[in-house]
Amino acid sequence: MQSISLFLAVIFFISLVQIDGLLRRCYQCRSRGELGSCKDPFTFNATDVEQEPGVAAIPCASGWCGKVIEGGGTYAIDDYDLAIQRMCVQRGPDDNMDRCADTIYNYKKVYMCFCQGDLCNGTRSWSSSPPMLLLLILPLFPVLRQWLRA
Repeated sequence: MQSISLFLAVIFFISLVQIDGLLRRCYQCRSRGELGSCKDPFTFNATDVEQEPGVAAIPCASGWCGKVIEGGGTYAIDDYDLAIQRMCVQRGPDDNMDRCADTIYNYKKVYMCFCQGDLCNGTRSWSSSPPMLLLLILPLFPVLRQWLRA
């Protein structure tokens, strides 16, 4: 009986980690300075976005989302000229790795991030957060220890 419950618990936690692979959507919005809801910190989730004008959760065929930060260089005093755009991108990096880097986009120097996963271009997803996964798995250790003793 204990082995069955351990097996089901492991399957459950694996499904929590992999569930973001089933549906690929990206946030789509744009903000400049204090105007708009796209700026950081981005406080919306999948249900909040439906009520917020100018912010949408759109299907993304490639599965790759992007976030572009334009302006706000090293000499910027405030965020007045800082523009943030979240979108679905046609394709991700060649090595299929999430990343952020300075690049040229639409003939402008920008800071751009690529990520793969459902609504990953908002705030960091809890399913990809190692500390949160560790907290979810910790209760399994006593069950695992009993199972190994048997």
